[in-house]
Parts: sequence; C-alpha cells; structure tokens
Amino acid sequence: MSKEKVQIFDTTLRDGEQVPGCKLNTQQKLVIAERLDLLGVDIIEAGFPASSPGDFNSVVEISKIVKNATVCALTRANKKDIEAAAQALQYAVKPRIHTGIGTSELHIKHKFNSTPEQIVERAKDAVAYAKSFVDDVEFYAEDAGRTDNKFLAHICEEVIKSGATVLNIPDTTGYCLPDEYGAKIKYLKDNVKGIENVTLSCHCHNDLGLATANSIAGIQNGARQIECTINGIGERAGNTALEEVVMILKQHPYLNLDTNVNTKLLYSTSQLVQEKMGLNVQPNKAVIGENAFAHSSGIHQDGVIKNRETYEIMNPEDVGVSKSAIVLTARSGRAALAFRAKEVGYELTKDQLDIVYPEFLSFADIKKEVIDEDIHEIMESCRLLIA
Repeated sequence: MSKEKVQIFDTTLRDGEQVPGCKLNTQQKLVIAERLDLLGVDIIEAGFPASSPGDFNSVVEISKIVKNATVCALTRANKKDIEAAAQALQYAVKPRIHTGIGTSELHIKHKFNSTPEQIVERAKDAVAYAKSFVDDVEFYAEDAGRTDNKFLAHICEEVIKSGATVLNIPDTTGYCLPDEYGAKIKYLKDNVKGIENVTLSCHCHNDLGLATANSIAGIQNGARQIECTINGIGERAGNTALEEVVMILKQHPYLNLDTNVNTKLLYSTSQLVQEKMGLNVQPNKAVIGENAFAHSSGIHQDGVIKNRETYEIMNPEDVGVSKSAIVLTARSGRAALAFRAKEVGYELTKDQLDIVYPEFLSFADIKKEVIDEDIHEIMESCRLLIA
C-alpha cells in the first residue's frame, strides 16, 4: 500500500531568517535554497518581497535557480504586497503567493481595529487579487490557534471561493495543546465546504515546546502540509523543526504518511544552515544535534555495542551521520573502553581489561571526555602490567 504524501513547506529563508542576528545576504540564501531543493522539500518560502529591496532581490534570484520546488513569497493582505510578490516570482517555474491576515479576536480588535466582517472581506479580496497573478495561492489565518473555530471555518470557506489552493492554520503564538490543534484541523475538515479541494497546512511555533507535536497532531487529523524550518529556527522560540517531523513520519510507518525529503541529507543541511546563519543548535537537539547518536552512560553503551536498536530508534546513517558515537567518560563501563580501544588498535583480553580499566577511571575522573590520544596514554602507562 503506497503511503500518502505530506508536503514539506520550508520557511527557513523567511520565518527562520527572522531570528535576531541571523540576517542572510542574497548569496547565502541562494546556497541554502539550492540545498533545500536538493533535499527534496516541496515548497521553499523564499522571503517577503515587500519588506525590503534586499528581500525582493533574494526572491527573484531564488526563483531563477530552484528547479523542482514551488517558490513561495509572503505578503500581507494588500495590493502593494501582492504586486511585489508577483513581480519577484516572475522567473519561478512553480510560483505561489502566500497572503493572509489575522483572524483571532485579539488581532481583529487590537492589531487591525476592525470587525470580523471587514476581515473576511479583506481576506477574500487579497486571495482573489493574488489569484489574478498565479494559480497557486495560499491563505494564512494568522493566530488561528486562538481563533474561534466557527469564525475560522467561515473565513476559510470564503477564501476557498476566492481561489485559495492551500489553507495555512498557524498556531502563531505556540499556545495550542496537540489535542486542541488536532481538533481544530478536524473541525475544519468536517465543517468547511470545499475543503476537499484544498490542502490544509500546519504552521506551528515552539513557544511552549509543542511545535512538532502540534504539527503531527494536525496531519493525523487531515492536514497534508507542514510548514517548518531547518533546525527549528524562527521567531522567538522557533518553528516546527523540519528534521523532526520528517523523521517522525519515517519512523512511524503505521501513520501511512511520508515525505519527498532525502533524509540522508538532513545532517549536512543542518550544518550548512548553522554555518551560514552563525547560529549553532544545542547538542541535545533531536535528530541532528551532536549528541543525538552519542552514548556516554555505561549501561547505554553496553546495549548499543551489543545491538544498536536497544537505545537508538533511528539509524544514524538515515539522517547522514556516519555512525553512533561511544563517548568515554567516568560513567563508561568496561565494554565501552574495550570497544574504543579496539578502534584505535588495542585488542584487550578480559584480564588486560581488568588492569587497564581502573587506570582509565582515574584518567576519566580528571577529564570530561577521554579521547583517542588519551587511550594511547593510558595504554602506555599500563604497558608493563599487561605485557
């Protein structure tokens, strides 16, 4: 049975670049865009053309080089923004305009000083105008996570009539719980006329650490596009991490969902984005962190040496990491020491290991981590005892 595809909408170059201190120039964006296209993402959100001349130019140049993915440009719900996006996307093989407006009571009252009826009209007009330039128009209902479901369904139905092909349901503030967000997607699937003709999209933020969980809840309830960034970078606490949702779908075959992403390029793509943005991820970052496949506890090391799957649910090679790492520390056991010693040329018998291990522990108590050079030093200090 073939798996249904979930579209991966990468917004590293738009939402991800909004991280303070991570401004990219056009050349850097082109390098990342080319890699994203190679990675196999379905949509690349290249920028917000109306925001600055630099962003406009970046969208133009990205549109010229992307061969496979749809190239998307963000706008607000006004004609000037939409015209700028259309012009910037003129070279794209598959262009998409992403337009929208805030739909929560907070946004309607305090951001727009408007009424629900006026917001619906602005949304319809924006989608219709964008549709006059491109066939593929995505509508975002900003702060949908805190929007009343009945009103959200109403505005979604109206923009479908105006020509929207994708409906983006953002948890803009990262407030929803997974069951709440999943229920919101299900409500739209069950109550919006014409919903079967469009793609529902999840755009979740990580303010409470729930972006990935909410995105997965969304697709379990009928969404078929996830908006995400490499390394989970983005506004405030970040966005849904691309590498996390892609590997969740890969590792849970019973979901019967998959993506077009070449997972073997995930680690190197993460490294590229870290380098270009000057923003390193934490070592314990899921999937692509330096410690994601590293083991320092003796119990874990012994299990992994005997059978990798005892403590690893993913094969590191599947994400582009060459192998698991056995890190020698004061918590490491004999099995780990013997394993690492063998890797650097020492085949220890049980009796020899019994002699070397106490020396190793003394060394490890002084250092945070025992590296290959240290193993040679330990073996030299024990040379006469094990000869």
